[in-house]
Amino acid sequence: MRTIESPRLRRLLRVLLPALVIPALVLGGALVLDEKRQMFTAFAVAVCAVLLFLAGIERRQIGARRMVLSAVMIALCVAGRLIPFFKPVTALTVLTALYLGGEAGFLVGALSALLSNFYFGQGPWTPFQMLAWGLIGLFAGLLARPLKKSRWLLLCYGLLSGVFFSLVMDVWTVLWYNGSFDAGLWLVAMGTALPHTVLYAASNFAFLWMLARPIGEKLERIRIKYGL
Repeated sequence: MRTIESPRLRRLLRVLLPALVIPALVLGGALVLDEKRQMFTAFAVAVCAVLLFLAGIERRQIGARRMVLSAVMIALCVAGRLIPFFKPVTALTVLTALYLGGEAGFLVGALSALLSNFYFGQGPWTPFQMLAWGLIGLFAGLLARPLKKSRWLLLCYGLLSGVFFSLVMDVWTVLWYNGSFDAGLWLVAMGTALPHTVLYAASNFAFLWMLARPIGEKLERIRIKYGL
């Protein structure tokens, strides 16, 4: 696997891609492109997610191993979306970020949304799902140290992730309905989606409660064994 050699370029990409480039792609695509062309936005976000992942890799050997493990987590996320009502995607994305880094968490979250939607249905909502799950993974990686130390802090992060995901998706709802963003409609959309938000936040709490220790221990052993 090729890596990005310049440390300065890696640092620049790790800031600009998630903070500016990817959100601009998602919002710009929603405002400019019609529904039939939204897959261009989704694939552009996927390319940026891969670049962000590569920017977090310093050695080629580590990158290849981390990519393989990330692919396994993506497969688990895609399979997990088949579970009715309760989805473990957020929990698995967060756990990936805690042990493999925020860039890997972003990759797992974003690609899980893209690939699973080939079954559930692609649409203008896909880039927003990619952005939401990707950022949840990225932030989890940035907060990895305190989240791994405190189980209750991790569970609270799961609850907040459910709220954050809903807030991002409500932006898409307003853009789809209104053609432009309106804060009042956004508040209405959040209120309408409140039962779903509560259910999703609770599912994140439950899956992290059940999966954090067994999956975390396995990822930690692999990380130490292969120097990830």
